[in-house]
Amino acid sequence: MSASLRYQGYGSTSPDWTRTLFAQTMGYVAATAALFAAGAYLGRNLSSGAGIVAFIAAFVCLIAMRFAARRSQGLTVGLLAAFGLLIGVAVAPTLAYYASTNPDVLWKAGGATALFIAGFGSAGYATRRDLSSLARICFWALLALIVFGIVLIFVHIPHAQLAYSVLGLVIFAGFTMFDFQRLRRSQGGPNAAPLIAASIFLDILNVFLFFLSIFSGGRRN
Repeated sequence: MSASLRYQGYGSTSPDWTRTLFAQTMGYVAATAALFAAGAYLGRNLSSGAGIVAFIAAFVCLIAMRFAARRSQGLTVGLLAAFGLLIGVAVAPTLAYYASTNPDVLWKAGGATALFIAGFGSAGYATRRDLSSLARICFWALLALIVFGIVLIFVHIPHAQLAYSVLGLVIFAGFTMFDFQRLRRSQGGPNAAPLIAASIFLDILNVFLFFLSIFSGGRRN
């Protein structure tokens, strides 16, 4: 899902625009996270099948954002809000499982995610090196990881789930650095903030789910 919003063009910008974009983007990230939490609460009693339907709908919203950004900022923000709510519903069955069996895992994963994003996000925002090549490497690595995950459905490999999660964290460390660098360099205009916010939120969500798998011993994804 995260790959669909990568590789927006960017260049140098004025300090005022950078600060404005940063504030807008992080505001959108916070709002999306709040809607995610609301969706997770509303969908806590739904079946896994309903979660899959919500996931597909969230993916459609994510793709639609790319086209809406060329026409209307309001529509783009609305699709971002719908995405946050729907992806919360999609993940709700998994979160409800952990909340009922091992709630401490949720808190550990949340804390680790906050430190992870803060650390790699700060590094990406501060670095002067162009991270576009790193993002391309991470994109192809993500595709390879997805294939690896499909293989694991059919083949049992000892400790493979732990390796899968650790590799996922390495990949999204790169994506996180790249996305936060975009905050400093973007020239996408006023519609850039919702798109970058979607990418950053996806970084946060994927990192959280990988930590969740690690702290739970890979018992449930």
